[in-house]
Amino acid sequence: TGYRMLYVSQRPDGERAVSGGMLFIPSTRAPVGGRPVVAWAHGTLGMGDACTPSRSTNPLQDTDNWLGEMMNLGWVVVSTDYVGMGTPGPNLYLVAQAEARDVVNSVRAARNVPEAHAGNRFIAWGHSQGGHSSLWTGHLAKSLAPELDLIAVAAAAPAAELNSIIGAQWNTPVGWVIGPDVEQSWPVVYPNLPLEGVVTTRGLANSERLANECITVVALEGLARTDLGQDYFVADPLTNKEWAGAGQDQTPLPLPADMPVMIAQSTADEVVLAWPNALLQQSWCSAGSTISMLWLGEVTHQATAVVAGPAVVAWIADRFAGRPAGRTCDVPPP
Repeated sequence: TGYRMLYVSQRPDGERAVSGGMLFIPSTRAPVGGRPVVAWAHGTLGMGDACTPSRSTNPLQDTDNWLGEMMNLGWVVVSTDYVGMGTPGPNLYLVAQAEARDVVNSVRAARNVPEAHAGNRFIAWGHSQGGHSSLWTGHLAKSLAPELDLIAVAAAAPAAELNSIIGAQWNTPVGWVIGPDVEQSWPVVYPNLPLEGVVTTRGLANSERLANECITVVALEGLARTDLGQDYFVADPLTNKEWAGAGQDQTPLPLPADMPVMIAQSTADEVVLAWPNALLQQSWCSAGSTISMLWLGEVTHQATAVVAGPAVVAWIADRFAGRPAGRTCDVPPP
């Protein structure tokens, strides 16, 4: 059974805020101690109300290939919209302290629904922006929600190595897709972040409108503007120390060895490029993270979570079963 829901979350300063979301409850009998929970964090969709997953005409989005199997296995799945999507904002895009709060508070909300019989063990799983959310949840969940037991995290094409991604994509159509969301969000958290001289006049004039359009429309406009020689940024924003510092601040550090992580990444991804997550694999392996990388070929960014879904379900099942997590650090990136 699927439900739309509203629940109480928090902004980074702790102020209470409302997020929408969805809750999926299997029809199987709940075990003693409650059902395991998977907290799904969606990718970039646009900030407008029409883009909100729980309000969408296609609310299941990229859950094909894995949501049904999670129901068959008896897990509760809860999906945050994030504060500011379909609810009063601001929407804090790629802001760790906001995203992680929305994820853990969605699990708290699921536990407050009697029909869910949700236990306190959960795994965070996300795609793209949601991969950023799930990786940061791995760092922050214990301090934000000590009553919950986050046992692992999984991510498909996570927007993790932010400065590498920004440095490679600022003057491509991706700059027009992601730039407006960042321009509308990061100054809320970094009030000294300069916009004049970093974002073009044309970009500033269109940022609010584009941030509130849904991603397909923005992508088409971004392609057209790039073909016309129009860039969203004046130059690589990382040449500005405030922008470089904000990007580094929002880049997740390697997870500790006791927090297993699975990352699926396609070598054909044209949005979250493969090489930044190859660097992530190398640095996290060097740091001792218990990381399992699944490299895919000929899969688009948009399809990564769907294609990787069955492997992610199997990996999550092993974590809920208490089996030891392996590391793929002896296998170099492609």
